[in-house]
Amino acid sequence: MMDYSQFPKRAILCIDMKAFYASVAAVMLGLDPMSCYLAVVGSTDRQGSVVLAASPRMKKDFKIKTGSRLFEIPDDPRIVVVDPQMGTFIKVSTEITKLFYRYAPPSAVHTYSVDESFIDVKGLEKIWGDPEAVAKLIQEDILKDFGLTCTVGIGPNMLMAKLALDLESKKAPNGIATWTYDDIPSKLWPVRPLSEMWGIGSRVERTLNNMGIYSVGGIANYPLELLEKKFGIMGNQLYHHAWGIDLSEIGAPIMKGQVSFGKSQILMRDYKEEREIKAVVLEICEEVAKRARDKRKAGRTISFGLGYSKDEFGGGFYRSRTIENPTNVTMDIYNVCLQLMKESYRGNIVRQISLSISNLVDDYEIQLDLFEPDSWKKRELGYVVDKIRNKFGAASLLRAVSYTAAGTALHRSKLVGGHKG
Repeated sequence: MMDYSQFPKRAILCIDMKAFYASVAAVMLGLDPMSCYLAVVGSTDRQGSVVLAASPRMKKDFKIKTGSRLFEIPDDPRIVVVDPQMGTFIKVSTEITKLFYRYAPPSAVHTYSVDESFIDVKGLEKIWGDPEAVAKLIQEDILKDFGLTCTVGIGPNMLMAKLALDLESKKAPNGIATWTYDDIPSKLWPVRPLSEMWGIGSRVERTLNNMGIYSVGGIANYPLELLEKKFGIMGNQLYHHAWGIDLSEIGAPIMKGQVSFGKSQILMRDYKEEREIKAVVLEICEEVAKRARDKRKAGRTISFGLGYSKDEFGGGFYRSRTIENPTNVTMDIYNVCLQLMKESYRGNIVRQISLSISNLVDDYEIQLDLFEPDSWKKRELGYVVDKIRNKFGAASLLRAVSYTAAGTALHRSKLVGGHKG
């Protein structure tokens, strides 16, 4: 068994706003978020628009959830469909974060996403009571001040609090669940499929299944050296997470370090022409390259994929290529994508494009190519373009493809968080 005495035992709350976008939209309309039928969609003008959020009753009674399409929503007079108001959602999220400061100093609060935060309440027992008492007070204040409902996971570290939230509190009658290290064998180890565990995606799940591992307990009781041999440093993380161990500090992400930069875009219509697909690929390469440059990073491994339309019965491909010299230059990344596309694309109708760059290094570690003496100019040009866009807006300088019928960057530049403001 694991000796947990060597690890700090904090009191971390992981707070999740229930159906946040849909609930905020409902309150703005004077509706009860828990009983109304409401969906927030990317755009009410397009039938293929994605559902961004649905109220709890909408999910339960009509089976409409995040990722559904507007045309799937029944024509029922009780249902309210609205456009997102991202500016308002972000403002409410900011005000909720300020509410947390009533109970803990800003240094003890970590905003994980628009609708989820962590708070370290260790040492505040004499002021507010035990962690569950603090959780109840926060629930009451959020309901009173904003008309919103939240659920809370409590644990000795950020990972355990997140697991308590995802795997138990959302189903608990009072919306609160507490996990301790003693609960690991009975609550965490039985979890299956593995993708139910925070941090395990479908590809890692398939690899673990092929190794004969089907539950979290299977990871915890698998030889650490074999996991490290298969997954590298990620194998070490998988093993310790399966034992509920996480040394992340409040204010830092649960997974330390940026391991990749990427974007996956669901297109608003089917793309049938290869030239149109390439136009959007170029736009996505530009955005991913900028994200890397913003952090002064460059990547050696480029992963690219196309997802096909339902008219093609789904499917697609996702391939990776590692290049000799790391890059954050848009056209370098784009050319690798074109190579992968040439090898794997067979003319199918495309509805989704995915791209990421990983195997990252600091930009200043990039070596100059003796056979391409102007390579440094391409890198510096990217930073110059970024400065212009940062100062005058994303649409101030676009590639020509963005002004064609296939381009999406011009439309997306007017959005907040990818959606209507």
